[in-house]
Amino acid sequence: MRFVWEDFSLGTYALRARGFRSSARIESEVIVALTTDASPQITPAATEANAPRRRGRLVLKDGSIFEGYGFGAIRPVKGEVVFNTGMVGYPESFTDPSYRGEILCLTYPLIGNYGIAGELQYFESDRAQISGLVIAEYSEDFSHWTAKKSLGDWLAEHNVPGLTGVDTRALTKRLRETGTMAGHIEFDDIAEEPVAFGDAPVRDVSPREAKLFGKGTKRVALLNCGCKGNILQSLVNRGVEVLDLPWNHDIAKEAFDGLLLSNGPGDPKANGEAILKVRGALKRETPVFGICLGHQLLALAIGADTYKLKYGHRSQNQPVRLKGTNRCFVTSQNHGFAVDARTLPEGWHEWFTNLNDGTNEGIRHENGLWRSVQFHPEARPGPVDTGHLFDEFVEQL
Repeated sequence: MRFVWEDFSLGTYALRARGFRSSARIESEVIVALTTDASPQITPAATEANAPRRRGRLVLKDGSIFEGYGFGAIRPVKGEVVFNTGMVGYPESFTDPSYRGEILCLTYPLIGNYGIAGELQYFESDRAQISGLVIAEYSEDFSHWTAKKSLGDWLAEHNVPGLTGVDTRALTKRLRETGTMAGHIEFDDIAEEPVAFGDAPVRDVSPREAKLFGKGTKRVALLNCGCKGNILQSLVNRGVEVLDLPWNHDIAKEAFDGLLLSNGPGDPKANGEAILKVRGALKRETPVFGICLGHQLLALAIGADTYKLKYGHRSQNQPVRLKGTNRCFVTSQNHGFAVDARTLPEGWHEWFTNLNDGTNEGIRHENGLWRSVQFHPEARPGPVDTGHLFDEFVEQL
C-alpha cells in the first residue's frame, strides 16, 4: 500500500513559519557540542532496497508477545518499553537523549511518511538515542522538502531495529494497565542475545568536557545531563553565553550568572553526584532553572522526593495549570518520574500541576530565583506555549 502525503510538506512548512523551528535554528556546532567524545561504533545494516522482509516480535517481561516485521537494523535489543502519543516529530524524539536505551512505541499509526532530514539542525543530538522502535505501519515512501532518506535507512545507519505491523493499540493498553516494563525485540533466525545500552544513561549522553557557546554579557552554566539541542539554542538565541558542563562537573569552580539544569534519561536518584553539585550551587543565590530531569534533580537537592510514574508522560499535548489560577498551557513532555509535591520543604511551592492526573509539573522558591518545570518549554516537537519561561529566566540574570 502506498501512502504519499502531498500536503504534508506544505503543512509542516506552515508550522515552521509559525515558529516551530525557524525562530530557533540549531546550528550543527551546537548539536555536536551536546554529544560525548566517544562516537558510537555503527555498522550500517542492509538498506531497504535489498533488505529481506523478516518476521520479528516484541516480548514484554510479563510474557506478552506482539508480532511484526523488521525494518531498519535487524538485530535483537532490549530495554524499557514506553509509548508516545505524539502525531509528529519522530526525528526529534528518536534523537532526544531522554529516550536513551528505551524501546519506543508510537501510537500514531503511520510513521516514516516525511522521511529523515539530512541536517543536524532537525535533530536533538547527533545520533539515535532509542534502542528500538515499534509502530503500526511504516511508510517506505516519504515526501517532505527537507527529507534526504527514509526512516528505515536512517535507523539502519544507527543500528536501531524497528518493528512494523504491530498492534500498537493493544500494546499501549497493556502498558497503561500494567505500567512500563522491560522487554526485548527479537527476529526469526537470529539466535544472538538481545543487547542493551549501559546502566548509566546520563553519563552516556553528557559531554566529557566543558565548552562555551554563544556571546553575551551574561553567562549561564548548563549542567548537561543529556540536554536537548534546542534548550541550548533557546539560551543562545536570547543573547547569553552558555557554559556547557558535564553532569558531574564541580559547578562551584565556575563563574556564571545563572544555572540551568537540563533534561536527561533515567531515574533522577541515580545521579547522586549531580544532586550534590546542585545543592552546593543553591548557596550562591543565583537564578536556577530546571527542565524535566533537571526539575527532579532540583527537588532532590532541596530534600524533596521523587517517584516513578506508572507509564509516564510522553506526548506533545499535556495540559498543565499555573498553580492558583485557571491559566492552562499545552506542553511537550517526556519523562517517567515525577516530584512528590507533598515533600517540598518550607519556602518551596508548587508552580504547575498536570490537569490529566494532578501530578506536579513545576516548583519554585519564594525568593523567586529558583524554579523548575517538568515539561519542555523549548518544545521540539510540540507547542510553544511556555517558551516565555526562558525569557523570564534570562531577565533574572
